[in-house]
Amino acid sequence: MKSQFRSARSRALPSAARRPRLALLSALLLALLAGASSVQATQLPTQNLSQMIAKADLIVSGEVVAVKDGIQDGVPYTEVTLKVAGSVKQDLAPKSSYTFRQFGLLKARKMADGRYLLPAKIEGMPTWAVGERVMTFMNKPTAKSGLSTPVGLAQGKFSINGSKATNSFNNVGLFEGVQVVTRGLLRAPETSMLSKTSGAVDVNVLQGLVSRAVKNNWIATGAMR
Repeated sequence: MKSQFRSARSRALPSAARRPRLALLSALLLALLAGASSVQATQLPTQNLSQMIAKADLIVSGEVVAVKDGIQDGVPYTEVTLKVAGSVKQDLAPKSSYTFRQFGLLKARKMADGRYLLPAKIEGMPTWAVGERVMTFMNKPTAKSGLSTPVGLAQGKFSINGSKATNSFNNVGLFEGVQVVTRGLLRAPETSMLSKTSGAVDVNVLQGLVSRAVKNNWIATGAMR
């Protein structure tokens, strides 16, 4: 993948005994959703590109090479592994693996007591497929569970097809309100991209803009907002 990134590295019937676990899962989910600051018919608060850059702990591109699920300490998770093509905010080695876990299962899982934990239907939670090429703005993992999600959930995960990148909402709201106030910073293709209200964008233009914004600290200095 051509990139201007710096090359890198349930549901079961509730009972009194299950209420603490359900409360824990609810709290974890709320913590994840709090990291996403409406996109069309959803209830997700819109995250534009400036907000994603500011909030992301890591911005990574690569190929999805493994997707699996499980339960740890009573918390259901989906584990995703990427073969890294490029990254910013953290340096990941070329062709290295980057793995994270997000809340929820891929399929129903039988519990020790014979009941089944069902995949949670969470609005806006991104899905992942082996072989998919992606660029994703990742939140910092939560301290207690280690779970993470893209910033804005599916808004912060971009599927790459050929030279084009788009999120699950067709990039609606991605550039809404984004301003680069310091004159001369933007290149012509970047100016054109930021004028779009929806639709796929050139992945190299997107990655180049993100890379320079991070490297030169545009958000913190107020050059980009």
